[in-house]
Amino acid sequence: MCLMLALLPPPAGAAEGPAIELYTGEIPVADQSDSERLRVLPLALKQVLQKISGLRWLDDNPLVDVGLGRAPDILLSYYYRDVKYPLADGSEASELRLVARFSEPAVDEMARTMQLPLWQPERQPLVMWLVVDTGGDRRIMPVEYAYLEHALTDVAQRRGLPLQWPAPGPEGEYAVDLALLWGGYTEDLPSVEGEGVIIAAARREGLEWSVRINLGLEGLHQAWRLSNIDLQAALTEGLEAVVDQVAALDTISASDIGDWSQELVVSGLNGPDDYRRCLNYLRRISIVEEVAVVSARPGAVTFRLGLSALPDYLQRSLDSGGVLERSESGDAYELVRAISDDG
Repeated sequence: MCLMLALLPPPAGAAEGPAIELYTGEIPVADQSDSERLRVLPLALKQVLQKISGLRWLDDNPLVDVGLGRAPDILLSYYYRDVKYPLADGSEASELRLVARFSEPAVDEMARTMQLPLWQPERQPLVMWLVVDTGGDRRIMPVEYAYLEHALTDVAQRRGLPLQWPAPGPEGEYAVDLALLWGGYTEDLPSVEGEGVIIAAARREGLEWSVRINLGLEGLHQAWRLSNIDLQAALTEGLEAVVDQVAALDTISASDIGDWSQELVVSGLNGPDDYRRCLNYLRRISIVEEVAVVSARPGAVTFRLGLSALPDYLQRSLDSGGVLERSESGDAYELVRAISDDG
């Protein structure tokens, strides 16, 4: 039966959770006129380039202005949406935004021409905790600062970072030690495997807010300290710094992008379902452009993968993906057994 695996059709895409729309930009507009849309389309495209590259600024790249001028030509679709958001005084405001989606191949080619790095799209969500000390008490996610959740989520989406907020229990409680959060001990926080964590601890000191941001991700623990008279501004700057660091951890430099081929031997494929799960996983890796079967024997398949970056990045993806694990000899991979295979 295993010799027939090469004849099986390619699998359909597996169900995924909510994902960042990397090729969509969302920009505030004054109205829905054609002139206003044409004015902001380059800004929407710039946001897309920032999301796929991980770069906060593109202004020092001389090719950017020329590329952004092509925004109307590579636009696939657009629509408007009215975004309502809470303010610090408890009131609500609204903002009209243009949501513009651009051609993926055209944007990718533009990024290559500009020699931008590539922040790989397989991005694990970061869980964000907020602790506020007003001088009178210290609380986790206080209700009067709920407006910050919307503001910071907006920043994260603009940069292309999946951000999650912990949900309280029925009495508004959180099953985390307050002292642990206030101390910034990201390494001691319980979390789902693969998730990173951000702790923002803010204290009022006179007229200013003193803010410490702690990031814990893949064994990295880093901290930033900021101060500002405006709490939202301090937290925004801290989150921007976090995204800079997270993107740098998983970025392919422009010089490493190209065309490569790599053979990969995978064992533990004990039937068509295992084969489909493995193939489905390989095709979802961002740098894998093509998957072909070279040979098959009972329980194992040799694949040839067409890559858009150096093979070292493939090894990094495989080692962190949790679907394949290295064999004892180190020259092959084995399919990890799953509780349920929904590939």
